[in-house]
Amino acid sequence: MDRAQIVHENFLSRVAARDFPAGAAPQMGLSATEAVSLFRAQVLSRALDRTSRAMQKAGQGFYTIGSSGHEGMAAVAHALRPTDIAFLHYRDAAFQIARADQVPGQQIAWDMLLSFACSSEDPTSGGRHKVLGSKALTIPPQTSTIASHLPKAVGAAYGLGAARRHAPEHRELPEDGIAICSFGDASANHSTAQGAINSAGWTSVQSVPLPLLFICEDNGIGISTKTPKGWIETSMEYRPGIKYFRANGLDIYEAHAVAQEAAEYVRTRRKPAFLHLKTVRLYGHAGADVPTTYLSKAEVESDEANDPLLHSVRLLDQAGALSPEQALSIYHDTCARVDRVAAEAVKRPHLSDAKSVMASLIPPKRDCKPTNGPSDAARAEVFGGDMRAMADPQPMSRIINWALTDLMLEHGEIVMMGEDVGRKGGVYGVTQKLQARFGPDRMIDTLLDEQSILGLAIGMAHNGFIPIPEIQFLAYLHNAEDQIRGEAATLPFFSDGQFTNPMVLRIAGLGYQKGFGGHFHNDNSLAVLRDIPGVIIACPSTGADAAMMLRESVRLAREEQRVVVFLEPIALYPMRDLHRAQDAGWMTTYPSPDQRIGLGEVGVHGDGTDLAIVTYGNGHYLSKQALPELEAAGQSTRVIDMRWLSPLPAEALLEATKGCKHVLIVDECRRTGSQSEALMTLFAEHSNQPTARVVAEDCFIATGPAYAAPLPSKDGIIASALALTGARS
Repeated sequence: MDRAQIVHENFLSRVAARDFPAGAAPQMGLSATEAVSLFRAQVLSRALDRTSRAMQKAGQGFYTIGSSGHEGMAAVAHALRPTDIAFLHYRDAAFQIARADQVPGQQIAWDMLLSFACSSEDPTSGGRHKVLGSKALTIPPQTSTIASHLPKAVGAAYGLGAARRHAPEHRELPEDGIAICSFGDASANHSTAQGAINSAGWTSVQSVPLPLLFICEDNGIGISTKTPKGWIETSMEYRPGIKYFRANGLDIYEAHAVAQEAAEYVRTRRKPAFLHLKTVRLYGHAGADVPTTYLSKAEVESDEANDPLLHSVRLLDQAGALSPEQALSIYHDTCARVDRVAAEAVKRPHLSDAKSVMASLIPPKRDCKPTNGPSDAARAEVFGGDMRAMADPQPMSRIINWALTDLMLEHGEIVMMGEDVGRKGGVYGVTQKLQARFGPDRMIDTLLDEQSILGLAIGMAHNGFIPIPEIQFLAYLHNAEDQIRGEAATLPFFSDGQFTNPMVLRIAGLGYQKGFGGHFHNDNSLAVLRDIPGVIIACPSTGADAAMMLRESVRLAREEQRVVVFLEPIALYPMRDLHRAQDAGWMTTYPSPDQRIGLGEVGVHGDGTDLAIVTYGNGHYLSKQALPELEAAGQSTRVIDMRWLSPLPAEALLEATKGCKHVLIVDECRRTGSQSEALMTLFAEHSNQPTARVVAEDCFIATGPAYAAPLPSKDGIIASALALTGARS
C-alpha cells in the first residue's frame, strides 16, 4: 500500500481510538482560536499533499514533493509577520498556508492547486512550476533544493539594515522587518548554505545589522542519506555571531514559542539566529520515491507514528481547544474541500506555446523618478582635480572609475560590493577613491566568497537597491555561477514577473595579460553566461564605450529590472597605444554623463566593402591593429564592435555588414561554445557572404611567454582575412 494512504488511515484510526504519541503538555502562548487555526493550516497542507499525488496519477498534476511531516512550520509562520520576507524550503506549504491566514483576501487552497495543475492562472508562477511563493505574502518563489537561496537571504537581511541608512526609491520591505530562510538538514551541508551561514556570522561579529532567521528543518535524512545524529546541533550551536535556538517541530505550542523568541531576538538585536526545528519526513522524498527501499520498515513506521498531526490533536485536546472528534471533522471536511477545489483547478487553462512560457523571462519595466544627472557642483566636489583630466585621453580603467562615480552620484540606490572594492580600490584599481567618496555603506568590502558577493547583491535588490557586485576574475565566477543561473535570472520567470532582482555584475575577464596568473586570471570562456536566458552581457573595448555602456547597463537594471553582466577586458584596462609606442591610439576622452550606448547598438568603424570584421573586446583592439596591413593589401575593411554579446544584436550586425563581400569573425573565446558559433550560424542563415572565423583554441591559457599562444593575434587575423578574400599580402 502507498505510504501516503497508510499515514492517512493511521491518522483516522488513531484519532478515533485516542491513541496519540507521547509528548510534552502544551505550552503557554497560543490561544485556543490560534491553535485551532494552526491545526487547520496543518491539515490543509496534508490534504494538498495527498491530492497532489492523486492529481499526478491522473495526469493532472506534475510534481509531488510534499510537506508532510513538516507541518510544524505553520507555527513558525504564526510567530512572524507577513511582511517578513521569507525564502522557503520546498516542504513549507504549511508556512505559506498559515501566513495566508494573516493576510485578508487570500484563497490559498485554490492558488496552490492551480500551481499543482500548472495552470496559467496560477498566481505565483503563471503555470511554470509547482512552487511556493506569493507577492501578497512576501514569499519570493524558490525552486532551489540545495539551499542556494541562503546567500540572497543574507543579502536581503543586509538590505533591511542598509535601507534604514539610505532608503532606496523602490524600497519594498518595512524598516522593522526581518528576513527568514528555511532549508533541510541535508542542504545545510551544501557549500551555499555553509557559505551563507559563515557570511552571516562574519557580518554579525563586526556589529553590522543583519536581521536574519535561519530555520533548519531537521528530519534526519536527505533523500536516502541519513544525517548523522547530533550533526546539526554540533555544527551549528556555537557559530560565532549567530544565536542558536532549538525546538520540537512536532509540537505547535513549543515551535511557536521558540520561533517567537528567536524572531524577537533577531528583530530587536538586528542579529542573525539559527532555529533548529526537529521534524519527520513522511511518504519518502518525492513522487514515486519508496522509503522502504533504503530504510527499514521499522524506521519508516517510527516516523509515521510521530505524525505531527497526531501530536497536534493530542495537544489541542489537552489544552481544551479542540476535541479529537472535532479534529477528525476538520480533517474530513478539509480533504473533501480540497478534492472539490482540485476538480475545478484541473480544468483551468495551461500555457500552450513558447511565447507564453517565455513571457516572464524579461521582467516588467518600472517607473523611476526622473533625473537630470548629478549637478555640476556635486561633480566638482566629488571629482576634485579629476575634472581637469577629463578633457584629456585616458585609459579604460580610469574612465570606468569616473563613470561609476557619476552613476553613484546620480542614483543613491546604487551599492557596490566585492572583495577589495573599497579601501584597496579593486584588484586593478578601477574602484579607487569610491569608498572615500561614498562611504563603506555603498562600497562594501566583502569576505572572500563569490556566492556571498552575488547573494548580497540579489538580496539587496529585493529591497529596491541597484547592486553592482564585482567578481575579481571571470574564472572565479564558476564558484558561484548558480547564483546567477539558478537564482537571479530565474526569479522573474518563476514569479511571473512579480519579483525581480536587478543588478549590474562587473567582472574583470578575458585573456592577453602578459605573464600573469595563467588560466585563473586569463579566462576566455563566456559560454556559462551566454547560456542563461534573460541575462544581458555587455563587453566594451574602449574607455568611452565602457562609460556609455555602463550607463545603459545601470538604466537597464534600474528601469527595466534586468540582470546585466558587464565584462571588462583586463588587458585593455591600461591600454594606451595602438600601433606604436606612445601613439595613445587606444585612449579616449571621458564622454559627458548624458551620453550612453543603447542595448544592441553595435560600433561600426570604417566603410570598407571588401571585408567586415565582426569582433569585440580584445578582438576589436587586434583587428584595429591589423587594419593598416589589410588596407595596404588592397582590402577596404570595416571593423564592427559587437559590444553586446547577449542577446545577440542580430539585426544590427546584419545591417552593419550589409554591402560587404566577406565577413571575418574574430572571437577571443574558445572555438567550442564561443560567440563565433552563433555568429557563423547567423550569417549562414541570413546572408550569402563568405564567412570565416578566427578563434582561440580549445585550451586553457598558460602563464609566461606563451600566454597568447592559443589566442587570436594580429598576424592570425591578417592571414585569415587575406585567405578569405583571396588577396595577397
